Amino acid sequence: MKRHVLMYGLIGGVLIAALKWTEYRFLVVEHSVEIYGGLIAATFAVLGIWLGLKLTGRQQTIVVKEIPVPAGEAFIPDARKREDLHITRRELEILELIAQGLSNREIAERLFVSENTVKTHSSRVFDKLGARRRTQAVQLGKEFGLLP
Repeated sequence: MKRHVLMYGLIGGVLIAALKWTEYRFLVVEHSVEIYGGLIAATFAVLGIWLGLKLTGRQQTIVVKEIPVPAGEAFIPDARKREDLHITRRELEILELIAQGLSNREIAERLFVSENTVKTHSSRVFDKLGARRRTQAVQLGKEFGLLP
């Protein structure tokens, strides 16, 4: 920063010396306010452009590296854990649809059952897993190996 201030001061001194050297005294005396105002305006314009480029010139480069993940085998639910928890196939099916983010109405439409049946199955699954909420049931289902 000091180097730039020194450079601008030196350039200003050279400009003043050039005006003196070329003997434009009449012009300087006659229009001194306009010349000094123009020099100050030009200095601030150059300083503003330089500062703008300095602040916005460096853009961060974001490098995205894709790492291929080998395809795993198809998920197979843990049948033994399902039997230990006494979860029926239909209740497991309801839990899988809950994990997909479907509402009770959407699950009922997909399985061709009433909404009350879905609520009954889901509340039984919640009780068997020890969950209070849908998200907790999905998390526990994944931990027990019932959901992928």
